[in-house]
Amino acid sequence: MFEFVCQQQCRHSHARAGLFHTPHGSVATPRFMPVGTLANVKTLTPQHLEGAGAQMVLANTYHLHLQPGEEIVAAAGGLHRFMGWSGPILTDSGGFQVFSLSEMRQISDAGVVFRSPHDGQMIELSPERAIRIQEQLGADVIMAFDECPPYPASRAVVTQATQRTLHWLERCIAAKQRPDQALFGIVQGGVYGDIRRECATAMLAYDLPGYAIGGVSVGEPTTAMHEIVAVTAPLLPTHKPRYLMGVGTHLEMLRAIAAGVDLFDCVIPTRLARHGCAIVQGNRWNLKNARFRRDYAPLDPTCPCYTCGTFSRAYLSHLVRAKELLAYTLLSIHNVTELIGFTQAARQAILEDHFPKFAAEWEQRLCTSSHDD
Repeated sequence: MFEFVCQQQCRHSHARAGLFHTPHGSVATPRFMPVGTLANVKTLTPQHLEGAGAQMVLANTYHLHLQPGEEIVAAAGGLHRFMGWSGPILTDSGGFQVFSLSEMRQISDAGVVFRSPHDGQMIELSPERAIRIQEQLGADVIMAFDECPPYPASRAVVTQATQRTLHWLERCIAAKQRPDQALFGIVQGGVYGDIRRECATAMLAYDLPGYAIGGVSVGEPTTAMHEIVAVTAPLLPTHKPRYLMGVGTHLEMLRAIAAGVDLFDCVIPTRLARHGCAIVQGNRWNLKNARFRRDYAPLDPTCPCYTCGTFSRAYLSHLVRAKELLAYTLLSIHNVTELIGFTQAARQAILEDHFPKFAAEWEQRLCTSSHDD
């Protein structure tokens, strides 16, 4: 049911263009995946997502377990029917969310016990329970329960977390029952390259359908993130999809694509939209700025999205200033389209055998332009 086909390999880097086949359709990679934490990409409908070029979306095990509960989703026929999305879906195991509750949880080899932020009740989440919840949710790709060490963290702490992640992966594999779901392992190791290598090597023995690089974008310097990805991605099998978790800026994705990463996700496009910001050619524009009040040009004349083809910067600025809900939808449509379009352009450059030129041009543009305006 799951297969990754590499269509073209860049001759000058690890970048590759491929197709990831799933029971609910294929994903052309490299590809950015919008995040729908609670079974919805905030302010957007499935039709909006299709128009933006989305092929695969995410939902989160931790949040859906708390609300509305996996039983309700299962009774509705699973996530696809529940949220009205017919394409592939990936669910995060909830590990990152649980471990972000550092003052509200207790961790052991058995799993994690944490206090619900909704009602204060104590909830236990183990590898087995994370798999059971994800099987009830019914996503195409499910993630192994892992321990995401914070940054900074000592070598001893990261080593323990990585060993626990591998132990929990074994339990996830043993607990998994549904053959129509692909279980991805998550390579951890903090900023320690040798621990990353050891973790990746150990995971390869399980011959999983895909592999993720986790524990990045958790506060480490950007240069460290790029080094982690550059070290880890080439270690993963060439015939399996590689997923970099929680990363979604142009520069981060560009360098990760060059390292051989296929899939990305991040909340950044909709989160920025809710703060009145647009992503334009890799830069962030604050539509509250006075210069947009009488600017009647499209947000980005080169963007194919509904927002750019219909409304002016002045109108969007007005909506943002007036705190109209439509602003968040229109900016989200554009921002999601922008990030998916960037990964599509990278894919096309790989297929046409000019990825190094594409990468060099974007590197120069992103490193010399003003990021925030």
